[in-house]
Amino acid sequence: MCGLLGMLTSNADAARFVPAIEKALPCMRHRGPDEAGSWHDDNAVFGFNRLSIIDLEHSHQPLRWGPPENPDRYAMTFNGEIYNYIELRDELGKLGYTFNTSGDGEPIVVGFHHWGADVVRHLRGMFGIAIWDSVEEKLFLARDQFGIKPLYYATTAAGTVFSSEKKCILEMADAIGLELALDKRAIEHYIDLQYVPEPESLHSGIRRLESGCTATVSIGGEVKQTRYFRPQFPAQHVPKNKEQNLFDRIARALEDSVEKHMRADVTVGSFLSGGIDSTAIATLAKRHNPDLLTFTTGFEREGYSEVDVAAESAAAIGVEHIVKIVSPEEYADAIPKIMWYLDDPVADPSLVPLFFVAQEARKHVKVVLSGEGADELFGGYTIYKEPLSLKPFDYVPSPLRKGLNRLSQVLPEGMKGKSLLERGSMTMEDRYYGNARSFNFEQMQRVIPWAKREWDHREVTAPIYAQSVHMDPVARMQHLDLFTWMRGDILVKADKINMAHSLELRVPFLDKVVFEVAETIPHDLKIANGTTKYALRKAMEQIVPGHVLHRKKLGFPVPMRHWLAGDELFGWAQDTINASQTEDIFDKKAVLEMLHEHRNQVSDHSRRLWTVLAFMVWHGIFEEKRIDPGIEERDYPVYL
Repeated sequence: MCGLLGMLTSNADAARFVPAIEKALPCMRHRGPDEAGSWHDDNAVFGFNRLSIIDLEHSHQPLRWGPPENPDRYAMTFNGEIYNYIELRDELGKLGYTFNTSGDGEPIVVGFHHWGADVVRHLRGMFGIAIWDSVEEKLFLARDQFGIKPLYYATTAAGTVFSSEKKCILEMADAIGLELALDKRAIEHYIDLQYVPEPESLHSGIRRLESGCTATVSIGGEVKQTRYFRPQFPAQHVPKNKEQNLFDRIARALEDSVEKHMRADVTVGSFLSGGIDSTAIATLAKRHNPDLLTFTTGFEREGYSEVDVAAESAAAIGVEHIVKIVSPEEYADAIPKIMWYLDDPVADPSLVPLFFVAQEARKHVKVVLSGEGADELFGGYTIYKEPLSLKPFDYVPSPLRKGLNRLSQVLPEGMKGKSLLERGSMTMEDRYYGNARSFNFEQMQRVIPWAKREWDHREVTAPIYAQSVHMDPVARMQHLDLFTWMRGDILVKADKINMAHSLELRVPFLDKVVFEVAETIPHDLKIANGTTKYALRKAMEQIVPGHVLHRKKLGFPVPMRHWLAGDELFGWAQDTINASQTEDIFDKKAVLEMLHEHRNQVSDHSRRLWTVLAFMVWHGIFEEKRIDPGIEERDYPVYL
């Protein structure tokens, strides 16, 4: 685990950029406080910050390896963990390869020498990888299939720079001649979706290698991306007498994944909420660590905490449990720091309690397991049941459906049946664009008058929908979420917020072997019997405590609606809007009107307000350089 930063230069002048790399590295010291350094040859310069998890005394990066005739051919740095590294070492060892370390990094570069870019198909884990081949004079980049680990890049006349964190590239902008301008298209996508979708970032010159992709870069060339992961969801009907076989396969795959994710030379803990996902992971982890510690967070406000259920689960599975309660004051104070760590804003209020529970966990462990990904793989979102409730509309002729849609538009807001009529008369491509639906286009134009309809969510979702026409409706929604909500929100906060505390988060549900089973589950075993994740629940019947097994999904609730209307956050929100220098982006008068409408209970604008407020804080840090995020590591460069 580490933060990687490097550059392939265009003019064989890598030594000239070593000082810039070394100056930018501390921007992500939180990703790897245990060790730091750099390496370069004529063409490439690599830097790293290491968080030592496996093979603590060795496996230093950048890692050098090559065949006997050229032992220094490759230089590699990577961020993540490869959970099947032992099996890979054995496999490659039988082919005659030797290793100098016992860590999980060396099998990647040895495998790259043997398999080329196809090495990623052999890796079971989370990763952002950079390998420089000094013989072929090519740079190889790769990300894991789900996008658990990030990888940013920017190309200028000076070369291509790549990093685990965008802020390092911002720090290097002057050195590489990178012009920093905000991308208005990306801003609109953010307002629409609550996150910046891949491959965009809010700065037009900085992009992300997409999840499930590799890329090659030649000297002086562009980044050429290739997708290697294309989920198919080839679900088939499972006869009633064969269902248990499927449930058993799910249980075995998940148990094997947790076992592999427990591989570490440091202590591993687990997050624990009140739901089936984290409880299943913690229960299985307990089998491999009898002294497992679990962690949860919540709020004092009734109805916005799973602390009691999590404590009951911890008692049932026999683990020591640690709780962090977050106050509104702590919440507000942490927001600037969180936006700094995020690189680009994510308008998910659950980021803040996650920040505090990660901070608490890091006092006790260096690695935690969590339940991210279960909803996308096993059909856990309530909205996945929508195709069933709207199925009668499938039999309505298209012209009539268009008429019903026009009718729904003129019905008063809040009128019973309006939403059902509106959504039922729309195609899935038009009505569903993930779990974040803060603004419709008219609402967006109220706060950003320059918004363009051609830049709305369909620009992001249409290419993804085009790849899923052969899937059933539930699978299409899952497929969309894998490439939007999960990698844009869920996994960004999982990586950035935990690494802010030098805490490695591992997600056993997002495992290639688990996915191979989950992908085959038919839709009637995902949302059967009026529940979600039906197959997973059946698979966990002998593992998860009964009080959790069929509990309704709560998510990670935050009392944002109440706080923004009340004394807790209303004043903070008003001050943030007034101080923000974003007049060229937002109609600040309209935003203030929304805030007062929310306070006066005219309309619930909490999600829309939070989306705008998060951006304003981010803008105050990175663009206005007005807000001090309060980062404790004062040896960071002051580019703010």
